[in-house]
Amino acid sequence: VAAAWCTCGLRVEGRDARIMSLPLAVSRTIRSTKPVWHLVDAKGQVTGRLATQLSYILRGKHKPTYLKNADCGDNVVVVNAKDLVLTGAKLRQGRGAKLYRWHTGHPGGLKTRTAKEIIEGNGRAAGKPEEILRHAVAGMLPKNKLRKLCLKRLRIYSGPAHEYEEELAGKVSII
Repeated sequence: VAAAWCTCGLRVEGRDARIMSLPLAVSRTIRSTKPVWHLVDAKGQVTGRLATQLSYILRGKHKPTYLKNADCGDNVVVVNAKDLVLTGAKLRQGRGAKLYRWHTGHPGGLKTRTAKEIIEGNGRAAGKPEEILRHAVAGMLPKNKLRKLCLKRLRIYSGPAHEYEEELAGKVSII
């Protein structure tokens, strides 16, 4: 829902429009809770274990007002994604390496990159270690319209610098 009309005749857009389209009892509980900001330091953390905890927060399952059919999660800022740990043989280059595949939509357009190529970069593109974590979190979210809404609230940075200082106000989530 891109926009909705309030009972008073005003046009409502964005998150509020999605809430307005829900039944009244459901929308009241979501309106009463505001999203909280969490700062997570990913230094030395295992990727899969961190991704499960992040998906739990992004869905809002830690709140007593959790609804499985509504977007009621929190905002998460992850710093130091370049220092994530991949266990086992996922960083190997040859056999047994973790592969990320996608299709371009053209005939013969299956693309494959190893985890090592994504983290370090190949000759054409710079490394993006934050994409490893984003892919892991996306795989743990529901495969419906809520996935896109949850991933909008996930901000991942490869270093310690980020632009959400005033929203966080010195909070660090211990995950």
